[in-house]
Amino acid sequence: MNGSTFCATAKRALATLGLLLTTVLVPQVASAQDFGDTPYVQTPQNVVERMLQVAHVGPGDYVIDLGSGDGRMVITAAKEYGARGFGVDLDRRLVELANKRAVSAGVADRAAFYERDLYETDLTQASVITIYLLPEVNLMVRPKLLATLKPGTRVVSHDYNMGEWPPDEQMVLDAPDKPVGRDKKSKVFFWVVPANAAGKWRWDVPARSGKPVSFTCSLAQNFQSVSGDVTIDGRTLPLENVHLRGEDLQFTVNDPLAKARYEFAGHVGSAQITGTVRIASTTAQRQLEWDASRTEPGAPAHAALKKPVLQELQLVQ
Repeated sequence: MNGSTFCATAKRALATLGLLLTTVLVPQVASAQDFGDTPYVQTPQNVVERMLQVAHVGPGDYVIDLGSGDGRMVITAAKEYGARGFGVDLDRRLVELANKRAVSAGVADRAAFYERDLYETDLTQASVITIYLLPEVNLMVRPKLLATLKPGTRVVSHDYNMGEWPPDEQMVLDAPDKPVGRDKKSKVFFWVVPANAAGKWRWDVPARSGKPVSFTCSLAQNFQSVSGDVTIDGRTLPLENVHLRGEDLQFTVNDPLAKARYEFAGHVGSAQITGTVRIASTTAQRQLEWDASRTEPGAPAHAALKKPVLQELQLVQ
């Protein structure tokens, strides 16, 4: 994997950051092979395997590796986990090497590599994105990932996070074969691309007797963090235990007046949430189908983030 392979657009942007920033943030690697004008840094094989495990890669997955280097990420995904996919890199020699390694591994029908700008790469096939890029480039590619990947797509990064987009999981592991760093450690960051749940929603819950209970809900969202409230018969109640992972949304509403607890779980679509609601009261418990309609569109707060790369670099570990 190429630790700092990035597109020409990113190169131009990075040039404006200055040599001092590059010196501070990017380890100087005397042992790394220099393919072109950026250092080629291999991801240790044990880190490759851990990244694929964290992303729960399996036979049904399509893996796209941005900055694919010698191809080991996609080749391992194909050979060991039965996945398909491709990698992109700007260095022609690395692309040729990766394709030769795929042939030698017997997975050339499921793992291919292209000399391509990552910003010009169609990512819509991906169920998993893997990256080992410079921290600045992570921030530059983040809007593309959030705007074009399907909700539920998994993203896993070696060593660098995504600034203000908090990871769903992160870990540190030993990397004895790592060609950079003194401590021989690697960080792994994992995200699930969230659905757009922001906006106003409405639904009814059938009552055992009388008219249905009507809910009006307002949701605010920043990346995978969601908060909000519901209005029932003119009473506003907070949402509790809100959790969004990909398209899966869960939250609880406690109604003290009705002495009822509602536990909602559903899949977020563009105009509807479909799922189930479990209702617990002092007299009974029941589970019903749940179908909410979006009455007013909303956009996650992160969709409007325009913070310059320099301001956000401090958040990249």
